[in-house]
Amino acid sequence: MRKLLNKKVLIPVFAVVFLVAGSSFKGDFFEIAKQIEIFTTLFKELNMNYVDETNPAELMDTAIKNMLEDLDPYTKFLNEQDVEAYKINNAGEYSGIGALVRSYNDKILIVEPYKNSPADKAGLKAGDEIIKIGDITISDFKDDAGELLKGANNTNVVISYKRQGETKTATIKREGIEVDAVPYYNMVNETTGYIVLSKFNAKASSQTKTALNDLKGKGASKIILDLRNNPGGLLSEAINVTNLFVPRGELIVTTKSKVKKFNREYKTKNQPVDTSIPLVVLVNGRSASASEIVSGSLQDLDRAVIVGARSFGKGLVQRPLRLTYGTQLKVTISRYYTASGRCIQSLDYWNRDELGNAVRNTQFNDFTTRNGRKVQDGGGVMPDVEISAIKTNGLTRALLNNHVIFDFATNYHYQNKLENVAAFDFSDSDFSDFKTFVSKSNFNFETKTEKALREAMASEEDEIFGAAVENNYKTLLGEISKSKLAALDKFQMELQKNLEDEIIKRYFYREGLYDYYLKNDDAILAAAELLDNTTKYKDILN
Repeated sequence: MRKLLNKKVLIPVFAVVFLVAGSSFKGDFFEIAKQIEIFTTLFKELNMNYVDETNPAELMDTAIKNMLEDLDPYTKFLNEQDVEAYKINNAGEYSGIGALVRSYNDKILIVEPYKNSPADKAGLKAGDEIIKIGDITISDFKDDAGELLKGANNTNVVISYKRQGETKTATIKREGIEVDAVPYYNMVNETTGYIVLSKFNAKASSQTKTALNDLKGKGASKIILDLRNNPGGLLSEAINVTNLFVPRGELIVTTKSKVKKFNREYKTKNQPVDTSIPLVVLVNGRSASASEIVSGSLQDLDRAVIVGARSFGKGLVQRPLRLTYGTQLKVTISRYYTASGRCIQSLDYWNRDELGNAVRNTQFNDFTTRNGRKVQDGGGVMPDVEISAIKTNGLTRALLNNHVIFDFATNYHYQNKLENVAAFDFSDSDFSDFKTFVSKSNFNFETKTEKALREAMASEEDEIFGAAVENNYKTLLGEISKSKLAALDKFQMELQKNLEDEIIKRYFYREGLYDYYLKNDDAILAAAELLDNTTKYKDILN
């Protein structure tokens, strides 16, 4: 049995029955009812007869989560706390300390304190590890300890945290926190405006509209819309953002499902702000979902040139369905198709390889934009102009996901002084220090080749071929391990981009990072140059 998850919310069996009873799968009702009866009987007998005391809530929580894991990563059970967090994420407002955090079993890591937030005023920095909140030690708390940082406005919370091995204490007064969808906008030059849209919460279209009008008032006759690292959000806001640049009544996206009521066409309903202003949209491998609806449909309608790197490839739509006791099921209900009719979903969760991983699409179908340009489905939004510095690869993703880049930036911040963003220069010597840091860390990135070799060594073939072959295997694995460090040099451009981003935020917050972008970011510079070349811009769209 898999390790039980520490959750306190009791999910009665009749909650599952309620969900199934409301299902549209009427043809399979008998089979569903049969399986529910089997499960109900099993669950009852298990809890009544198991040799040790059981926790029914934890058992049920584990059962539900394991069941949903076999579908896709976006179909999730939400307990009461999850539901509240989901609402806050979409609304863009909450009361707390104002910091992006990451929760572990024994600590809460400060990922980014927002400028002038309570956390910032209290002196918290990225990399600080909160180990105690009030009288509660994080390692003893079984629920999401991050929720303890939230609370009513003007209430105090006392925290203990570790920084560079030293334990410190701070008292923080909670405040109302506004989570902006548009955290930054400015002029790149005298005629080009730049807007960062970081998430599609309820404020996305209104804040983008405000930024667009303000920039036009300052002389902007061309716009760069930055959707890089935007994970998506509300479908309605994706339509409304697109509507700022295209006329009312334009088909933006279609959703298709086996449940007829979820088959819908979404068209623009509002008066646009500007349907002719030259527009470049920036995307990368972490632009997903609603970001891909906006970028993909603007591309399909030949309304914008897409610049950057291939987007993530999430073509699935979720909807929260209410269950009992304040819980919800966030379930994938349909696939979406951009204006040209293509679905950009890149992973097939319903066909998996021998390791249980979703299969990535390798065969793409051709579609055409309004002007007849070729675009393809099945692999995210492919930019019209690629920027190599922001492409992603397996090694870079692994270093990011294992927080190696984050940890290096933390050390860099405490070892180097930096007075202003203009003076920042990440040198070859700094990159050499990063390679040393990686080699000394516990970072482990297993390639497909390594995985195959280890499996072969563990199979019966080892007994057939003997020690000589095994030694050759080990030698080859050692060489592969060495080559991975050499691969850091191969991907220096992409890695350095991520390192610079993380380091600059430590000194000058996110606002300082965007200021740095205006003069140093390859994608923004390329976009501005393209917008200044009217002939080239029009040639791409036609």
